Amino acid sequence: MLPALLVIVAVVVAVAVGGVFAFRHEDETIQGQADVNEYRVSSKVPGRILALRVKEGSQVHAGDTLALLEAPDIVAKRAQAMAAEAAAAAQNRKAEKGARQEQIQAAYEMWQKAKAGLEIAEKSYQRVKRLYEQGVMTAQKFDEATAQRDAAAATARAARSQYDMARNGAEREDKEAAAALVDRARGAVDEVDSYLKETVLIAPMDGEVTEIFPQIGELVGTGAPIMNVAIMDDMWVSFNVREDHLNRFRVNQTVEAIVPALGNRRVRLKVFYMKDLGSYAAWKATKTTGQFDMKTFEVKASPVQPVEGLRPGMSVIME
Repeated sequence: MLPALLVIVAVVVAVAVGGVFAFRHEDETIQGQADVNEYRVSSKVPGRILALRVKEGSQVHAGDTLALLEAPDIVAKRAQAMAAEAAAAAQNRKAEKGARQEQIQAAYEMWQKAKAGLEIAEKSYQRVKRLYEQGVMTAQKFDEATAQRDAAAATARAARSQYDMARNGAEREDKEAAAALVDRARGAVDEVDSYLKETVLIAPMDGEVTEIFPQIGELVGTGAPIMNVAIMDDMWVSFNVREDHLNRFRVNQTVEAIVPALGNRRVRLKVFYMKDLGSYAAWKATKTTGQFDMKTFEVKASPVQPVEGLRPGMSVIME
């Protein structure tokens, strides 16, 4: 009986010890990850990668050239736009200048010829009129002389109008239309020039190149990503916090954490964002204990002071 009793006692002790270790309360840790905002570099126009001026890991500053694209289609369109602008400018100059000197001189000669014809018709009319008043000339002849004089006067006025039109040039509306064509052609050139500028990719902000997608010589489409640049001065830490630990965080509250990759260096973080991750996030089922299912919240905090050596992806631990 004694060995059996010893075995029972040993089992009870083992179960008791196991229960103590299994159900004792341990401090839980909340693990987060350092992250940064990134911007994606892309082009409005399709083309071939001609050159990459940076590598992954390169530090860039605003205004630095990142990559060059080769776009022969855009160059051809610019040549067409320039030719259209030159043609429109020539039409505008023609409208402003008016008729050529030879055309003006020809219109003037026609006017002088019509004036001479009018003088002859006027003299003939006066002679026939005197004879008609004396009763020597018939009314038929007088009417014919009158008609000839009126026709000559109309011809002279028409010739004078042609001369004035040649001398004054195009109408105001024609000049405005020619000027509008020039503006439209110049706008087309400006549009193509803006596309050409897109073949030189410039960094809009300081940062670090994290990824480069295409290789030199590869074709890229409109809006295709060329590279990602991380804004290293805009770093923050993201934690996934269960509801039962959420009371440790408040917006604008300062918390402490350690960075294992930096020799467990302690850092101070200021909470600036809290939001539930929705139904797709991890839940902890506790209804079996008569409580509720605890949701997970995303908490973001930024370093109070810049942390030297902190890189995106490093773990940040809160005990």
